[in-house]
Amino acid sequence: MRFNIACLVVEKKKYPFHRVCGEYISNETEPFLRKEGLYPQSFNPPQINQFQLSSVGGRSLQLPLGMGGFGVSRYAFDQYLYEKAKESGVEFLLNTEVESVQLTNNTFEVKTAQQHLTVPVVIGAFGKRSKLDSQLGRNFFKKRSPYVGVKYHIRTQHPSNLIALHNFRGGYCGISNIEDGKANLCYLAHRKNVKKYKSVSEMEEAVLFKNPLLRDIFNNSEFLFEKPEIINEISFETKEPVWNHILMTGDSAGMITPLCGNGMAMAIHSAKILSDLVKTHIENKDFNRQQLETEYTKAWNKSFAKRLWLGRQIQNKLFGSEWSSNFAVNLAIYSKPVARLIIKNTHGEIF
Repeated sequence: MRFNIACLVVEKKKYPFHRVCGEYISNETEPFLRKEGLYPQSFNPPQINQFQLSSVGGRSLQLPLGMGGFGVSRYAFDQYLYEKAKESGVEFLLNTEVESVQLTNNTFEVKTAQQHLTVPVVIGAFGKRSKLDSQLGRNFFKKRSPYVGVKYHIRTQHPSNLIALHNFRGGYCGISNIEDGKANLCYLAHRKNVKKYKSVSEMEEAVLFKNPLLRDIFNNSEFLFEKPEIINEISFETKEPVWNHILMTGDSAGMITPLCGNGMAMAIHSAKILSDLVKTHIENKDFNRQQLETEYTKAWNKSFAKRLWLGRQIQNKLFGSEWSSNFAVNLAIYSKPVARLIIKNTHGEIF
């Protein structure tokens, strides 16, 4: 069986829109993005090469970031990629939600409220958590997650080359600059923190402000959103790169803990790996779905499984409490080679 190559993207929203995201992209992606004409040079993205870490009490240090990266908002970058994709012939169904996906007789049936699509290959790129995950009965979806993500865009006095990670009780907050002189402020908090207070802002004052560096940022910044972007049930459980024959990519295949700051780079890299394999197999007159799924699972695990595991260990052991955050800062201060090794191992190689 042989298929003609075409691409259709089904998106439940309309570009551009905001997503809860750290909005930092590791430079491991830069050669690929430039080669494909996808590097967002027109946004003049801030070049980030320094990392600051602070404890719950505000003790901090700064380290070189090694490979480094750049900052750009999902709002701007997704719109940019959307326009580039359309120029390349990709078709889009916007404001359309997929209701079900089923493989029957080696062909997928994809149903939306308005349409019934028949396609040879389905790629799941629906992010951290989706109704489709529930409909598909994915294992991670059955386990409750205690984490809530909150994001703002702000204008503040923050060095353009610095990404900072500030601890607070039950979570941590990242800040780094993006395009147009803005900064992205995004934090991960434990659900019990949110439930304890009447509002997010009350929780921030009671919990985040215990770190004087965070208190200073919140009190001396212009907040650009009418209200924060919030996402619940953020899961770092192990996911499957292939489920019910759907090829998962980005956060749908596995989400690295935000403190590692590398989710966007992993999503781009996994999409490249997958698109290369799909193109090779679709062009083969003897299309073998099982072989495609096996090769992708192997390639995905080789590239990302260790980094995801390490991210979970770092988050669980070194962050979220006063004692552990102080230990992490002291470790970085007195064992800088160890700190640099941890940073290096949460990032990938240039591709």
